[in-house]
Amino acid sequence: MLDHLIKGATVVDGTGAPSYTADVGIRDGRIAVVAPPGTVTEEAGTSEDATGLVLAPGFVDPHTHYDAQLFWDPYATPSLNHGVTTVAGGNCGFTLAPLHPGRPADADYTRRMMSKVEGMSLVALEEGAPWSWSSFGEYLDALEGRIAVNAGFMVGHCALRRYVMGEDAVGGQPSPAQMDEMLALFHEAMEAGAWGLSTTQSATHSDGDGKPVASRHAGPAELLALSRAVAEHEGTQIEAIVAGCLDQFSDEEIELLVAMSAEAGRPLNWNVLTIDAAVPERVPRQLIPSERAREAGGRIVALTMPILTPMNMSLGTFCALNLIPGWGEILGLPVPERIVKLRDPGVRAELLRRAESKEAGVFRRLAHFGRYVIGDTYSTANEGLTGRVVQDIAAERGQEPFACLVEICANDQLRTVLWPMPTDNDPASWALRAETWQHEDVLLGGSDAGAHLDRMCGAPYTTRFLGDCLRGRKLVGLEQAVKMLTDDPAQLFGLRDRGRIEEGWHADLVLFDPERIDAGKATLVHDLPGDSPRLDSRAIGINAVWVNGVETIREDVVTGAVPGTVLRSGRDTRTVSTK
Repeated sequence: MLDHLIKGATVVDGTGAPSYTADVGIRDGRIAVVAPPGTVTEEAGTSEDATGLVLAPGFVDPHTHYDAQLFWDPYATPSLNHGVTTVAGGNCGFTLAPLHPGRPADADYTRRMMSKVEGMSLVALEEGAPWSWSSFGEYLDALEGRIAVNAGFMVGHCALRRYVMGEDAVGGQPSPAQMDEMLALFHEAMEAGAWGLSTTQSATHSDGDGKPVASRHAGPAELLALSRAVAEHEGTQIEAIVAGCLDQFSDEEIELLVAMSAEAGRPLNWNVLTIDAAVPERVPRQLIPSERAREAGGRIVALTMPILTPMNMSLGTFCALNLIPGWGEILGLPVPERIVKLRDPGVRAELLRRAESKEAGVFRRLAHFGRYVIGDTYSTANEGLTGRVVQDIAAERGQEPFACLVEICANDQLRTVLWPMPTDNDPASWALRAETWQHEDVLLGGSDAGAHLDRMCGAPYTTRFLGDCLRGRKLVGLEQAVKMLTDDPAQLFGLRDRGRIEEGWHADLVLFDPERIDAGKATLVHDLPGDSPRLDSRAIGINAVWVNGVETIREDVVTGAVPGTVLRSGRDTRTVSTK
């Protein structure tokens, strides 16, 4: 007997093949039958008419930071609402495990680091997760049986270094004995099911003390030793971030990434490839590692987002503006001192110069302050400004846009919410995106879902992209768009029996209305532990989501079921060899 029968759906199976109408039956967590409408004779416990609706494989998000959130939100919202049934976590070198059992303070260090570097609420981290584990395997076990999505995790280089080297992980180099211990710890994590190594060398990644995170102090020899260890385990790979990910790689970074992938004989993915027609040289430069890796016996995949992710900012809290060279020192001052500095014309001129310089890289796009829209305000002096564009206000006041913006924010003691309008929303940039998406080493993703919670909301990229493909720019056909969100990432990670609608495969499915599918406006909600804020976005046109054959979402509401699996390397992933 079937558990559930979905009748008359337009099946887009994830392979890129033309859609077709079929009845799809689910039994024991698997797709039991895919047959022409009306031909299934087996009885079903429940059924529904899906005429006019699209049935697709559940979407796979290749870059999230749900490592902590899953403890207080097993539904990985809003990703699950938007059809994501499998998430990859443990990215950018940051994981919550392993933790040294003899140093309880390491957990506090990790929480403060995650709060700073990934924009997670410190209160939510402290109150929402049990912090009951030491080994990576114990961390995975703590999630087993209590999550609604399928989730796999890389093991973070920063955690490995901290466990072995303690406070010396920041600034120090491992002794030969410590390197051996780090490798043993890494092997132990992968034997427990870690997907591989994640690491960062990015200059934007600092810990809770403002110091470069541990993995930024690792030299090439250490990174290559860990990469070689990846090769010894089935179903593993590498995720790596270097400074050049934000703009353009240096020659040294290209050599390092190529060597890491070639040594491991495994795919290496990085994020995020920013596509902007105003910087035409960026995409060719960023794809050089992919070309050289193939020549060297490796594979390097660039993640890129198919939407422009809405992002809010503030001069009062840590955000992307802090990452512009020279800005962090000013924006890190106490608020009264910060206001004094920002009101100084000389300081503002220097900040603008730095923001518009080549060293600012991709953050140059944030320097167009006249294009910012004012969000929430908190003072009588700013009444009526919400929703207005800074350049219009500045023109009325006879001010330069940045000076105008500073005065508005100063009136609110820097609490003013700012919405930068993207500079790459032009037809030429979208045409370049459509072209770049066709490259064999470019993959859609990079949502950062679970991180930067009150600043951005990348999780809904799946529904917004599909809506754009069906009713907007129509840069990609429906079948190809679904493949890019399902089978393509599943193949990169070597997921076993996931990413397609095929008989015998896991029943990770999403049913949606092609006339309506979209994502709602990002809004600030206070639903984290400690009443902490985050940006959320409702899913539009998603009828239902199933994970391992169990309904988890119906009409944008979680059902309460937790049928997700902690996906472990080897058991749930196969090796995707590059050689």
